[in-house]
Amino acid sequence: MRKVRVGIAGANGAFGSKHMDAISAIEDAEISAVMATSMAKADKAADRLDVPHRFDDFDAFLACDDLDAVILATPTQLHATQGLAAMDAGKHVLIEIPMADTLADSQRLVTRQAETGLTAMAGHVRRFNPSHQYVHNEISTGKLSIQQMDVQTYFFRRSNMNAKGEPRSWTDHLLWHHACHTIDLFMYQTGEMVTEAHAVQGPVHPELGIAMDMSILMKTPSGKICTLSLSFNNDGPLGTFFRYICDNGTYVARYDDLFDGYDAPIDVSKVAVSMNGIELIDREFISAIKEEREPNSSLAQCLPAMQVMHMIEEKMSA
Repeated sequence: MRKVRVGIAGANGAFGSKHMDAISAIEDAEISAVMATSMAKADKAADRLDVPHRFDDFDAFLACDDLDAVILATPTQLHATQGLAAMDAGKHVLIEIPMADTLADSQRLVTRQAETGLTAMAGHVRRFNPSHQYVHNEISTGKLSIQQMDVQTYFFRRSNMNAKGEPRSWTDHLLWHHACHTIDLFMYQTGEMVTEAHAVQGPVHPELGIAMDMSILMKTPSGKICTLSLSFNNDGPLGTFFRYICDNGTYVARYDDLFDGYDAPIDVSKVAVSMNGIELIDREFISAIKEEREPNSSLAQCLPAMQVMHMIEEKMSA
């Protein structure tokens, strides 16, 4: 069978470039087109991997004949409209996290996927990181059960800069981006819906217009809890660190690496075919397209996280 032809929108950004490298490592896929906010940026991204089609217009990008699927590594506020447009154009779509920045738009995306039958995923890469996959496998086989997840998401941010240290046109958000990872992962790992959530946030930054600190507490019907602290004020290592406190051991996950409660490393090199979470989520996307099945991290599976974020936002705004 021929390779799945993938186009990447936002190819010049921090995660767009990660997806380009990931797709290049997948034998059943090829990058056939890239799109950026200018032709200079599109050419720069495309030249690196000899991609034939380059665009600075999203509609022209979707109209490319040599395109089966698209990955949207674009600003959050564009995700919903671009995701809907991609499905309307008959393209399978992987939307970087979050799928949308409102519950209503998220529901529209899920409805459109059901209407079209196309493969549509949200970029909840934590489901695919080998560290979290290891814990998920232990839970699935009944070896352990989560009692509490304690999660810290910390950055030092004073301006709109991406993970490459380059300026960007949109503003990041602690709830609708960073908390989204953990809210989805907590429900994925426990197999339960969050039915109780409490949250507080600190002052809104006068220039960025977002809260720079946030604390979220969640609980499932069986009593499993998640404590999530988020900050753009932390002067230290960047990223998210997960502590799984279980009935049979404690695990600490740092991206693709895993440690026990005493900080001894755990070998997760055999968990999947790659140690790169972005490559693993892209492999799932390509496999689901070829096998015509619902992928792990489908839009429908990730909708509950959007429902919980909506609930949290309403409580903080009350």
